[in-house]
Amino acid sequence: MNLGVLKELFNGEKRTALIPDSVPVLLKKGLSVFVEKGAGENAGFADKMYEDRQAKVVSREEIFKNCEVILCVRKPEDMNLLRENQVLIGMLDPFSNIEEFKKIAKNRILAFSLELLPRITRAQNMDILSSMATIAGYKAVLISADLLPRMFPMLMTAAGTVTPAKVFVIGAGVAGLQAIATAKRLGAVVHAYDIRPAVKEEVESLGARFIELGLETKEAEDKGGYAKALDEEFYKKQREMMKKMVIESDVVISTAAVPGKKAPVLVTEEMVKGMRPGSVLVDLAAERGGNCEITEPGAIVEKHGVKIVGLTNLPSTIPYHASQMYSRNITNFVLNLFKEGKLDLNLEDEIIRDTLVLKDGEIFSPRFKEIMGI
Repeated sequence: MNLGVLKELFNGEKRTALIPDSVPVLLKKGLSVFVEKGAGENAGFADKMYEDRQAKVVSREEIFKNCEVILCVRKPEDMNLLRENQVLIGMLDPFSNIEEFKKIAKNRILAFSLELLPRITRAQNMDILSSMATIAGYKAVLISADLLPRMFPMLMTAAGTVTPAKVFVIGAGVAGLQAIATAKRLGAVVHAYDIRPAVKEEVESLGARFIELGLETKEAEDKGGYAKALDEEFYKKQREMMKKMVIESDVVISTAAVPGKKAPVLVTEEMVKGMRPGSVLVDLAAERGGNCEITEPGAIVEKHGVKIVGLTNLPSTIPYHASQMYSRNITNFVLNLFKEGKLDLNLEDEIIRDTLVLKDGEIFSPRFKEIMGI
């Protein structure tokens, strides 16, 4: 079968779905690899690097015309060009595009959305959300360190002692844990909170102090291992109890997101008003509306003397390693889906079943249907 890699057209997207080092792995499994001209350039992978590994560099039109399998990072704007039985694999964001997916379903394509991967051991090497969250958590700390008008570490100098910055991380998932680790490496005093009590040990193993509010609950995860939305009364209590910690921190990094839902508001404008002038809040949930009440998605703004970072798609700002990690994840997914170069649509495999958004002209994924209430 022919496998094609599209160049990303989404505004600001610099990642590529497949790097040259992944090409030989796919060739050995009986797949021919075609790459759209310039697909890897923004991430540091020239066309010749693909050709040197026996991939064929072709036009976008040829990818759609000749490839049975198409890989992408973001949902292609020209999905309507897909033909019956073509296979599309990538981060398709079906939660935000459900009406478009219903229209595209008529083309009778097979579409796999990797955001829907179950959090099981066998799927760990395919988990693109964890890979990208690692990069986002790392970059969030670098951005905050750059914007903060003080240094992170404690320093003993001839001019006296410089006290360390206080960093508060809300949410200790993959992004939060990476943010904790990075802030600690830079010398900050780090506190963290998560509604899941089980992550306390992980937080403390990184040298941060775990804040216990008495609200922690095992009900915060769904059976797929992802965060689950709780009621507004719970979030209200959470905000009240976190207020003191937010106000006392120099940097707040929030990472709470729920698949298919608007991000919960954890930091109110009133809390921001109480923060010291010059403080920084990085909202990693900005793309889903934001954990901060006054976040502006896609922008860095200053309100009440506090810089609020609502930048989206942080992994794309480190495109080389983001592409490397994404490529390994999607390659492992492809190898699980194709046996000896042929599609093996085993719907008993929950990895395949849960990520298969479109099949036979309709929305299929049981997990997606459950999340969206379909």
